Amino acid sequence: SFPNNTSMMDSNFNLTAWENGSTGANLVKRYPFTIFSILIVTLLVILIIATFLWNLLVLVTILRVKTFHRVPHNLVASMAVSDVMVAALVMPLSLVNELSGRRWRLGRLLCDVWVSFDVLCCTASIWNVTAIALDRYWSITRHLEYTLKTRKKISNVMIALTWLLSAVISLSPLFGWGETYTADDESCQVSQEPSYAIFSTCGAFYLPLSVVLFVYWKIYKAAKFRIGSRKRNAVMPLSGVVQVKEASREPQMVFTARHAAITFQPDGESWREQKERKAALMVGILIGVFVLCWIPFFITELVGPLCSCSVPPTWKSIFLWLGYSNSFFNPLIYTAFNKNYNNAFRNLFSKQR
Repeated sequence: SFPNNTSMMDSNFNLTAWENGSTGANLVKRYPFTIFSILIVTLLVILIIATFLWNLLVLVTILRVKTFHRVPHNLVASMAVSDVMVAALVMPLSLVNELSGRRWRLGRLLCDVWVSFDVLCCTASIWNVTAIALDRYWSITRHLEYTLKTRKKISNVMIALTWLLSAVISLSPLFGWGETYTADDESCQVSQEPSYAIFSTCGAFYLPLSVVLFVYWKIYKAAKFRIGSRKRNAVMPLSGVVQVKEASREPQMVFTARHAAITFQPDGESWREQKERKAALMVGILIGVFVLCWIPFFITELVGPLCSCSVPPTWKSIFLWLGYSNSFFNPLIYTAFNKNYNNAFRNLFSKQR
């Protein structure tokens, strides 16, 4: 995400005293470490470690299991790479920045690197969620045309575009579009230039948000249509004599008796419908968590530079870390709806023993 010059722990403690030569006793007197602040730091450290390990586990599983070396697991791998980078390169320095009261003392170079990776990784993570939603949408609504070969080509294009767009958004400030580091204020944050704020927030969030909402609406309509069609074809009262016929449009056999028609569907069709329903549920939860995690942050990130509105520092930090937490939930949601990953995880750990 895009760092702001705020801290959720400013009111509880500040580590500046260490640099001013204060003793430990004086530091405790001036900046007491409350139970609440220690709890917050502990939770954030656990979040960082869990995000890194969970996404790393997904990556290792995809690399070691040959059946995962295909679509859609390449999209999942791309998402896991972006989320691992968030946990390894972005969140630790963001925590350091929080602990120092949002005063950046690590120099301009590291500030530029940190902000660039922050925007790059979080934007890539968001667009990878969008790519997975699109892949699921096409596999559900166009399963005949969306062959494995076509799916592989489209998924590779989506991965390339995801990282290319993320790089363009993240590297633009390095070429003069606003300033990320201010030495006088010791601040390190994304460019607050209004034009860049519009460009970055729209490219990193509002555009993919529009795509995923449209995709899920189409998936919901397709699922509703299929359920309605299935109900209409299930049982139909008829007054005619006994007859046997084949349906011309649906891949099913219809046997009609004097008073009712009973529809028998092949096992393959039933299995595919169950798979589609499960995929639609997974996409819905993935999109829902993505929206809940990121929308508070990006609203303040867009409105702030445009109207010079002041958001309480504590809330800014909460919104920032809520966005980071999406990188933890992504692999958790996806693997929870995929038995193949659960089996692969068990096999991986059993082999290690």
